[in-house]
Amino acid sequence: MEHVTSLPILDLSHLDGTAEQQQAFLDRLSQSAREVGFFYLINHGVDPALSARVQQLSRRFFALPDEEKERVAMIHSPHFRGYNRAGSEITRSQPDWREQFDIGAEREALPLAPGEAGWKRLQGPNLWPAALPELQSELQAWQQQMTRMSLRLLRAFAEALSLPDDAFDGLYGEKPNEHVKLIRYPGRTGDESGQGVGAHKDSGFLSFLLQDNQRGLQVEVESDRWVDALPLPGAFVVNIGELLELATNGYLRATVHRVISPATGSDRLSIAFFLGAQLDGAVPVYQLNEQLSQLAHGPASDPLNPLLREVGWNYLKGRLRSHPDVAARWYGDLLTQKIDQPIEQHSSNRSHKEPSL
Repeated sequence: MEHVTSLPILDLSHLDGTAEQQQAFLDRLSQSAREVGFFYLINHGVDPALSARVQQLSRRFFALPDEEKERVAMIHSPHFRGYNRAGSEITRSQPDWREQFDIGAEREALPLAPGEAGWKRLQGPNLWPAALPELQSELQAWQQQMTRMSLRLLRAFAEALSLPDDAFDGLYGEKPNEHVKLIRYPGRTGDESGQGVGAHKDSGFLSFLLQDNQRGLQVEVESDRWVDALPLPGAFVVNIGELLELATNGYLRATVHRVISPATGSDRLSIAFFLGAQLDGAVPVYQLNEQLSQLAHGPASDPLNPLLREVGWNYLKGRLRSHPDVAARWYGDLLTQKIDQPIEQHSSNRSHKEPSL
């Protein structure tokens, strides 16, 4: 791999270009996702005016009085939706210095019988602030555009891997695990931690980040060597999630990243969109051609936070670790169970090759 000093830039409009432009995009997509795991995406088709409105409304939300934001606090939601104050979410056992508001796909809660899988509690309605009613309609419209765009990119990934373009359709299905997070990083004082969010990998298929003009996101392109993902107007920062790394036996790379808190007197606003598989899915290992298989060395799983092939359990495991207060209120019955066992103990799809995690 060449010495990476900045993230590659990919132009999604080239998928509508000539055959040569399309192939060049697919080749660059495969290379960027394998060697870096991060890239900028431009000309993506998401309405820039809508994105700007969502950014404006996000700032208005975070400017609401604390009592209004606490009305939609995540502690009220068994589905891990809603608002968290700075320091509430945990990464690598340390608090992240950011306040945030999480929404998912707006769906009815599943009826649950005693003894059913705990991850089924994750589906359900969002919490919306009564003091800012327009946030719901604009954010849901943005979420729909992001879903369409991200599914198009996911199909491009399938083509880049020489798979049928619908190879991933069965995993994200009709109910992809969409997740939007509004995030504000307050400026830190001299004696506070610089951990806006600690070093981690994302757990889903694909992640998209809409940044403001404040720097802070860093990508670990090599061991202990970090590159700034500087804001690029009109672009999304895209990164590979662990599900794609797992599904391609490590050919695609889920890369560790972090956010450094801004300096005193400033703040940073970002809006993240995560496309995940539907909760009842199980991740197979896709059979790549011989040329690609030789470059697939298995996914790099954290032994303290192992990957699970069953999507719902993997997602729930991450939520329980990140939000211990919500876990204690709504999932106390699961906290005494071991749900992060090696993947073969949870997987219902054992016919697929199990890489060493």
